[in-house]
Amino acid sequence: MRTTSRTALALTGITGLLLAGLTACGSGSGNDSTGSATPTNTKVGILLPDTASSPRWVSADPNELRQQCSEHKLTCYIDNANGSATTQQSQAQALINAGVGVLMVVNLDPGSGKAIEALAQQHNVVTIDYDRLTTGGTASYYVSYDNVKVGSDQGTALTQCPEVKGKSAVGYVEIDGAATDNNATQFAQGYNSVLSKQPGWTKLADQSGNWDAATAQTVFTTMLGRHPGLNAVMVANDTMAQSVINVLKAQGLAGKVAVSGQDATAGGLDNVMAGTQCFTVYKPVAGEAVVAVDLAAKILAGQKPTAPATVKDPSTGREVPAYLADPTVITKANVALPVKDGYLTAAAVCPTSALAKVCALNGIKVP
Repeated sequence: MRTTSRTALALTGITGLLLAGLTACGSGSGNDSTGSATPTNTKVGILLPDTASSPRWVSADPNELRQQCSEHKLTCYIDNANGSATTQQSQAQALINAGVGVLMVVNLDPGSGKAIEALAQQHNVVTIDYDRLTTGGTASYYVSYDNVKVGSDQGTALTQCPEVKGKSAVGYVEIDGAATDNNATQFAQGYNSVLSKQPGWTKLADQSGNWDAATAQTVFTTMLGRHPGLNAVMVANDTMAQSVINVLKAQGLAGKVAVSGQDATAGGLDNVMAGTQCFTVYKPVAGEAVVAVDLAAKILAGQKPTAPATVKDPSTGREVPAYLADPTVITKANVALPVKDGYLTAAAVCPTSALAKVCALNGIKVP
């Protein structure tokens, strides 16, 4: 996540949009930083899903998106639905009424996302699925990470965790993401393709959740009670992994059971350094935000970019033009990478003196 001293003029939130009108991040003629003509309509709506499933939706994505919008001289309005599909649909309606030319959507569920994209299509607004594919939707483009590869990397990394490496028999459980999120389906597809083929590995239980930490804690408590000898937990992201680790700590098992993660959150990196989480998956927000905003600028300039890949919509079979970035597995060996890249600050990862000492031992220096 990069920061900038440049004043960010994009409004955030539906209230700002309705009350303050349309204030541009920048305007003018000539060329943008990509060399393409500056669009006459500079308005882009960005719909984010919630504030609970991952810290990225609170700070990482909004900050990077504002940076990119400013660089491209676009008027960007960033709304967070706080987990409400009804709110997100109202936000989409207001943005369309305000005249956005492109709408970037991180859907809360396929049905509401599909309705938003249908509404946008009726008003000649181009939609981009951002991070999550809206199955059954009509988005012109999809910008994300290769989520099947994210999952397969998770599965491979879990088999290499010191708690299980070399064991002839491993019992594991899964805490999957939301059943309504196509990303979660693809993550599971990836790690199941690896773990199901591991000799001696047995899946003891699995559970699709809703990217909710409290639910993950309740579910895993039940799983551990039924399978006290389990060796590994495939957890879809860091937020839920923290809940799993909390349960293991209470039973004196933290660091003895292999635990996965994803998103390279500050807490996730702390757990990796502590040895209670084996790894996380680093997906720099810039890998999506830079591409998506550049794509929006080109669309508003009248271009029709050709995507380097396609992703099949499992609901309709439609091949959606896609831009897919590659993830990086983060273990203790390279735990400093997200900080060195500027994705996270050392202060966020090492907020206490005790953690600062641990961070220093792992190559993260606190100013």
